[in-house]
Amino acid sequence: MSFRPFRSVRPRAVVLACALAVFVLCVAFSAWSEPQPLQRAFVLSLMLCTSGVLLFVTGRPALTLVASGGAFLGLRFVSALKLQYLDSGLMPQDFVYYTHSSLLETLRRYPHLYGLGLAVCLSVPLLLGLTWWLDRRLFTGARRGRTFGLRLGGVALCALAFWLCLLPAGPYGRVYARSAWEKFSDDALLTNFFVYFYDSGVRLPPLAGAAQAERDWAATAPGRASVATAPYPDIVEVLEESTFDPSNFAMCQGLPECRAPHLFEPDARTRGHGVLRVHTFGGGTWVSEFAALTGLPQDVFGPGGMYAPYVLAPRMRDALAQQLERLGYLTVAVYPTNGAFLNGRNAYTAYGFSQFHDADELGLDPWEESDAQMFAAAKRVYDKVKKPGQPVFLMVLTINQHGPHDLDPLENLPPPFNRGIVPGLPAQTELNVSTYLAQLRASDRGMQQLEHDFLDRGQPTVLVHFGDHQPSFDGRIRSLPRTWPPALQPLQHYLTYYMVKSNFAGAPLPTYPALDIAYLPGMVLQAAGLPADPYFSAADALRERCDGRYTGCPVPGLLDSYHAWIFGHLHVFQ
Repeated sequence: MSFRPFRSVRPRAVVLACALAVFVLCVAFSAWSEPQPLQRAFVLSLMLCTSGVLLFVTGRPALTLVASGGAFLGLRFVSALKLQYLDSGLMPQDFVYYTHSSLLETLRRYPHLYGLGLAVCLSVPLLLGLTWWLDRRLFTGARRGRTFGLRLGGVALCALAFWLCLLPAGPYGRVYARSAWEKFSDDALLTNFFVYFYDSGVRLPPLAGAAQAERDWAATAPGRASVATAPYPDIVEVLEESTFDPSNFAMCQGLPECRAPHLFEPDARTRGHGVLRVHTFGGGTWVSEFAALTGLPQDVFGPGGMYAPYVLAPRMRDALAQQLERLGYLTVAVYPTNGAFLNGRNAYTAYGFSQFHDADELGLDPWEESDAQMFAAAKRVYDKVKKPGQPVFLMVLTINQHGPHDLDPLENLPPPFNRGIVPGLPAQTELNVSTYLAQLRASDRGMQQLEHDFLDRGQPTVLVHFGDHQPSFDGRIRSLPRTWPPALQPLQHYLTYYMVKSNFAGAPLPTYPALDIAYLPGMVLQAAGLPADPYFSAADALRERCDGRYTGCPVPGLLDSYHAWIFGHLHVFQ
């Protein structure tokens, strides 16, 4: 009789042992890659629930282990790739955006991913098919009705456990207790992916009845006629990232280093300027972009509004760039990072921009450009695309003031900021303040050049710039005394600035104690003398009736009827 040493080892047992080893490796490289113990437990629980569902559906244990472990490992791998190449982790919405033109564009820019994608597409079905063929089947010995009930009950129980783990009020609710920026920028890639399912949900604000909306807003339906005649003026708009006017800080009273005249001080060409009320603090530039371009603060849509470039932008049916494009403008965006960062390219297309130029295309160092470099790049783009008789809307984002403001030691700052500007501050606060003021001076010089390029010329031009939020200085800015009037003190962490200038004569823009950033598109149209469609006409009327406020409008019920008008009648968001 021949000797067969492995005769007693069942092939299916070997397959199951190998599948278990694969699952453990997948756990190690997915759930255990999350930075915090709670996040690891959260992802592991979701993996086990998924395995339970697959086990009761397929009845094949080895296939269940390989498929569920591989699915989470694949999510982690794809998210890490997206973070490496596109500067942000994976979101559920990416399975919509990146299965269309964005996927093809990304693969075109990173051709070695073609081979990787092909290998995955070929190997995964082969591995799963082999596992299926070698695996044993469960639930085969009992009667069919009892087996079906057992499997259906098992699927329901595991799916319920999965749902409970995802609930913000469930056993892992603490994984939701982080800011949107932390979720966008930390290493908890799988935790963030699943948290986004709840975080990015969108809901409309309270709406009044249609009859009330008609009474309040029907007069705005014809829109507003144009003051200017074609060809219309060019419009250059600049979002100054993390920039605010420091003159309202007690520490800056009488300090020349706190002045930035080209950013904050009016001159003969100023049409309007003042305090801008934004809806984010310490980060979240993308929601200021949304408000400044669409005329809606993101927070009217609930917590999901913080994910505006993903969940709000594709559903907007009116926006500043869309209105300008209808008026014959060429709409152009100049972006300081990779265009895929936070879905920027897709979002700007949805906002109505026909051209989008990111840092890679412009030969800039993403995240490191000075304002002067951004403005020089914008001018090159403008010179290339400008055609006689066609006005241009040029939207430029800067990133010079992006935090943190304490990476380099004080002595590395240019003089006089390297000696510390404000005596008596704690060392880390002094470093943040001095770094901010040094970068502010550089931004002011950049704005001086931008004014020269676009206002010191014969082509009629409107120049708009504004701060999108205050930096946090690692939370230290909250304790710095301010000099705001009592009415604005409750909003002091949400106040920046706006400036509107033109090189042609025009009526001054109205002034308010604080202008909500949502009204900025209407101010731009008004400064340029352009017609307003029914949406922006209604927004201008709301601005006047609410004295520049949006959230906290003092007229009872007016916001509810406004939202009923723009969402229910004008359908600006679908």
